[in-house]
Amino acid sequence: MEFHKRLEKAIERGQRAGSVRVRAEAEKAITEKELQRLHSQYRLQLCERIETCLKQLADHFPGFRLETIVGDDGWGAAVSRDDLDVRRDRRRNLFSRLEMVIRPASSYHVLDLAAKATVRNKELFNRSHYQRLTEVDLTSFTEMIDNWALEYAELYAAKN
Repeated sequence: MEFHKRLEKAIERGQRAGSVRVRAEAEKAITEKELQRLHSQYRLQLCERIETCLKQLADHFPGFRLETIVGDDGWGAAVSRDDLDVRRDRRRNLFSRLEMVIRPASSYHVLDLAAKATVRNKELFNRSHYQRLTEVDLTSFTEMIDNWALEYAELYAAKN
């Protein structure tokens, strides 16, 4: 009988430890509202970085227009320009654009940066970089924004 009592006490201790652990995890778990707040905070910071980088890019290449993007696809900015190529009685419109946006919050709770680049009617890249909202490293996002803008500037300069 002694074993039976010890077994019951062990089970009770285990249940108490389990319920304490579950309560602690529940307290640590971020609420849906907190995740939305985090997404908005990160989005605002990164949108400023996107606009700054793309404005500088547009300043170095005359003819590019900067536009702010706010919509269902996300928040961010884009630079674009239209060129006319006239050769031997042939006219072609050439379109160049770099767009970077932070996609809207989703049920997956990730911060998602997306970029699309086109130079002279040719798509260069279509990329995204994302991290869970609870694990976001803003430095990696700002570096990604910088790198993509620099890569685009280099490729655009090479094509012209």
